[in-house]
Amino acid sequence: MFYALILVTVFLTSLLSGIVGMAGGMILMAVLVSLSSVAGAMILHGAVQATANGSRAWFLRQHIRWDILPNYAVGAAIALVAFMLVAIVPHPGVVLVLVGLFPWLARLSKRLKGLDVLNPLTAISCGVVVTSAQLLAGASGPLLDVFYLNTPLTRHEIVANKALTQTLGHLIKILYYGFFIGVAAQFDIWFIAIAMTVAVAGTRAGTLILEKWSDVQFQKVSQIIILAIATICLVQGIRLLLA
Repeated sequence: MFYALILVTVFLTSLLSGIVGMAGGMILMAVLVSLSSVAGAMILHGAVQATANGSRAWFLRQHIRWDILPNYAVGAAIALVAFMLVAIVPHPGVVLVLVGLFPWLARLSKRLKGLDVLNPLTAISCGVVVTSAQLLAGASGPLLDVFYLNTPLTRHEIVANKALTQTLGHLIKILYYGFFIGVAAQFDIWFIAIAMTVAVAGTRAGTLILEKWSDVQFQKVSQIIILAIATICLVQGIRLLLA
């Protein structure tokens, strides 16, 4: 039942992310942390999310804007080097609170509403902030979404490019925790492989559903989901800090 629950969660969260390009990773991380150690959750989450996002990027590869990736990668590299210098695994509660607050602040701040990942400096900042959040709390979907929902990109381009940059971030997370920090995985390789396969299936189903949506529906539902997930992050972060 333990493994079955995780696999069902992997499928449903991959399905959700396949449709709206976000939220699934944060929900999966919250579930994994409640069912296993933080170390085990980080490794399994990284493998599953790298697979889910990588497959989503492949399914929507014709919509990828490759001009975003170089600047994002620069920001991600800055974050990785900074973490390697301090070599710590911080408490995730503070980061979950910050990630949860950011989308709400974005709705109140005109300056934050102007963020556009197509801008080179914004893309670099996105790489630093989002990758740091991934290394600290495992997931960063709601935070990443702030940089994308204010761009002129179509729903397919938004989902495809977020998937590509998230894949990079999760690979960096596996590198950091699995090799640099040296955390041993709590789950067996065979189970991780099955979970990665289930993630691809859920992602494929989600991208097929995405085809039936309009850009207006996508933007409206995405805003609702990101704020709902942000609230969950706040509650979870406060709970972890008070535990």
